[in-house]
Amino acid sequence: VGVDDNIGNINTFELLQNYPNPFNPSTRIQYSIAEPGLVSVKVFDVLGRQIADLVNSQQSAGTYTVDFNAQNLSAGVYLYKIESGSFQATKKMILLK
Repeated sequence: VGVDDNIGNINTFELLQNYPNPFNPSTRIQYSIAEPGLVSVKVFDVLGRQIADLVNSQQSAGTYTVDFNAQNLSAGVYLYKIESGSFQATKKMILLK
């Protein structure tokens, strides 16, 4: 897990589709936050069980990329969710083996 950041003049919250998708074994998740605050990015299985806590920290407004390595997970559909202030978004990703 790693986070790259590009702090700048961002005025919207956005969660982009992971790339590549489908993936094996790792993928990148990019998101933008419009104002500084506590940011949480988590991965869940389709039953709603939390699989990974990728980000849980204070971040400045900007665009960020986090890597997710699913090497030890089973093939299938996973969900990733961002929360920052009142902003929440969830997207689906597919792990192929």
